[in-house]
Amino acid sequence: MAARLSPAALRARARRIRCVFLDIDGVMTDCKLYLGPDGQELKAVNVKDGLGMKLLLKAGVEIAVISGRPSEAMARRLDYLGVRHVHLNTEDKLPAYEAILANLGIADAQCAVMGDDVPDLALMRRAGLALTVADAHAQVLKRAHWVSRHRGGDGAVREACDLILAAQGR
Repeated sequence: MAARLSPAALRARARRIRCVFLDIDGVMTDCKLYLGPDGQELKAVNVKDGLGMKLLLKAGVEIAVISGRPSEAMARRLDYLGVRHVHLNTEDKLPAYEAILANLGIADAQCAVMGDDVPDLALMRRAGLALTVADAHAQVLKRAHWVSRHRGGDGAVREACDLILAAQGR
């Protein structure tokens, strides 16, 4: 179990971050799926989260998204934001995480992972900075170094982006 970090330890870890890994459902969204009569799935995203992601990218911090579900709409959104590392419909997230680290030539300590449920724990255990949303599953809340004041889909990603940017003096 990870303990919450002191403000100084949190800043020190956040300064080292070169890539932020995000889950979609429950982190970038409120975990709800809106189902149309033709089977189309709709998700709501927070525009402030998107701006935070763009600010990280502009500052030279990579963003990677690994999600267990497919979503054409999210693939398009992430492409629009400039996210290059996107793995959707990936239930076992660890191989994708390791491939991205190898591609970028970075170590676990240089990664932050923001997840909300049990499938994210393997990555959170490896990352130098384990982040989560206010309404995460209890096991994830216990593992996280830092918990957002916001719920998933309600600005939690922006809060995490701001944390990293501030720690890096950007």
